[in-house]
Amino acid sequence: MPKRAGRHPEKALTAVAVRAAKAGRHADGNGLYLEVDASGAKHWLLRIVIQGKRRDIGLGSVSLVSLAEARETAAAMRKVARAGGDPLADRRASRRVVPTFKEAAESCHKEHKNGWKNDKHAAQWLTTLETYAFPLLGQVKVDEIGMPEVRDVLLPIWLEKPETARRVRQRIGTVLDWATTKAFREGENPVRSVAKGLPKQKDSAEHFAALPYDDVPAFLTKLRATDQTGPVIKLAMEFLILTAVRSGEMRGAVWREIDTEAKLWTIPAERMKAGKPHVVPLAPRAVELLEEARKLARKPDDGDALVFEGSKPDKPMSDMTLTMLLRRMKIEATAHGFRSAFRDWTAETTNTPSDVAEMALAHIIKNKVEAAYRRGDLLEKRRTLMDQWAQFCAIGPTAKATGARERPAGDDTG
Repeated sequence: MPKRAGRHPEKALTAVAVRAAKAGRHADGNGLYLEVDASGAKHWLLRIVIQGKRRDIGLGSVSLVSLAEARETAAAMRKVARAGGDPLADRRASRRVVPTFKEAAESCHKEHKNGWKNDKHAAQWLTTLETYAFPLLGQVKVDEIGMPEVRDVLLPIWLEKPETARRVRQRIGTVLDWATTKAFREGENPVRSVAKGLPKQKDSAEHFAALPYDDVPAFLTKLRATDQTGPVIKLAMEFLILTAVRSGEMRGAVWREIDTEAKLWTIPAERMKAGKPHVVPLAPRAVELLEEARKLARKPDDGDALVFEGSKPDKPMSDMTLTMLLRRMKIEATAHGFRSAFRDWTAETTNTPSDVAEMALAHIIKNKVEAAYRRGDLLEKRRTLMDQWAQFCAIGPTAKATGARERPAGDDTG
């Protein structure tokens, strides 16, 4: 096959190379580059000479502009420049009326919402911008938004609400990338460098303080005896710990998801963070907790009824319910932190393969080949692991010297 004129085959990118590209600038040839930030964000850049002056033109994010589209746009701009024209001026002239940030956000949301995993996330995406970004940016034209404007939005919540600030920043960036691909703005997305001018945030891991795993059995003993809360909340907290699920997954559990005979709890995809169903093996103690919860339930025979109902009928307990319980018990940990305690216990006291432990936490195995190979036998290995965890929670640290090491989950000989 003859070489394409003007292109360097040894430099040309491929779709695979784009996906795997590390931080830095990667040449595709003829002035087209893939730029990858330290954060992993990827966007296209065209370096071109226009009427004797070198110009760098942003062509949009890789998530919105494919390699083929970037090449097509770059080729069209080079053709205009070679003829003595100004492709930037042409692009500006061909623009429609530049929308405000609010208008752009609503249009971007409408185009993207069908690709998100659930309606709740789609609604939250726009609500976050309405709450934090629209008051300052809502009526500003998207081509007038730079780093100072983005910084002004983020600064009030940057330290007070770091996770929220991260989401606001990411969503502002998505809107501005959308505006760039629509030719409403040009140049680098200011979101990519704005953090350099903001105070340093604390490690986000501090927001999920975990109880050392050796202290979990004593905590459960204290939990069962406490009068700081009602019986349903105590059952919910212990069930959360024994199953190592996320708080929202436990709080939203309904009876039809649970098969006590098979000792399995199947959480549907729409309630999972990764958007995939998750089957949780239930240890005998976890089944006992469910039986106790059923005795206290208002609708024990209704499959759609909540297992751990909140104070209001047919409503789940709030996210703060478990947090307030821990505060009243003077426990320096979060409900989410018990997942970390489980993971640390697994790593330090058992011979459980990492992928089994990660699947127990409903984390996605990054190695796709390994994930496919392990799919068939993970359930029973996880069942063994969850039984061991429940035994440890009942017996305490002495369990490390017995079953956990002698019969590790994932031991193919067991």
